Amino acid sequence: MSRLDLHVHTTASDGMFSPVEVVRMAKAKGLQGIAVTDHDTVAGVEEARACGQESGLVVIPGVEISTVANGQDIHVLGYFVDPADEQFQERLREQREARKRRNHQLLDQLTKLGIQITMEEVEARKQDKVNIGRPHIAEVLVEKGVVQNMDEAFAKYLGKDGAAYVTTPRISPEEALVLIRQAGGVPVLAHPGLYDDDELVLRLAKNGLAGIEVNHPDHDEEMRVRYTEIVRQFGLLATAGSDFHGERHGSMYHADLGTCTTDRETVDALKGAAGSQRT
Repeated sequence: MSRLDLHVHTTASDGMFSPVEVVRMAKAKGLQGIAVTDHDTVAGVEEARACGQESGLVVIPGVEISTVANGQDIHVLGYFVDPADEQFQERLREQREARKRRNHQLLDQLTKLGIQITMEEVEARKQDKVNIGRPHIAEVLVEKGVVQNMDEAFAKYLGKDGAAYVTTPRISPEEALVLIRQAGGVPVLAHPGLYDDDELVLRLAKNGLAGIEVNHPDHDEEMRVRYTEIVRQFGLLATAGSDFHGERHGSMYHADLGTCTTDRETVDALKGAAGSQRT
């Protein structure tokens, strides 16, 4: 059976490996394909696609768009988007500017908690200093001995229940659905079990969502059953992805590449649904 990991990050956002490295790792693991879904950017897609063509691995152009609803981050995956769409690129640039503002707010909150971290220290974690995210801040917390590992950094400070957690104005999930469709893509809600807001899941299911990431490493069996039922009820597609970022300081952020995979039939259905509402 074909196995494709539909949630993969690279150094274009907060992953530990370059697009080429990720493609080669996926090939070595026996995967048939991956979707490159970096946060608010498609900068790693073309490099991954070129390597995929050479190695015989399917690379789906994707993105993970950060939105806000009910006071928390909600992530929407977009598959088969057009990386060359200039309007889409501009909207993603605006998203990354919001991420920068949020990073400064997180550091301000940490300062109020007596934890001094500078943006220069955070930026040193990423060579190109572009698209810095919470994992880079978490790395500094570990290196300074504030926490023991990445999991503790998110649990105590950076996760939605953490003491330094903040949200900054961003687009709504509904706006992300439209944005992805306009770029020729198909929208799928990422890891809904992390939000504890099934009313939101149902609302999006009724208003343009094409699929739900049912199988995610942070979902337990009860969550998988629940979201499988919502998929069935609304005629959506059930996807799976590892949310691979790589290992930082001994902690695998989410899970290893290929931990959760989607079959080729579902991927073909996603592709068939893409571009149908492009404007």
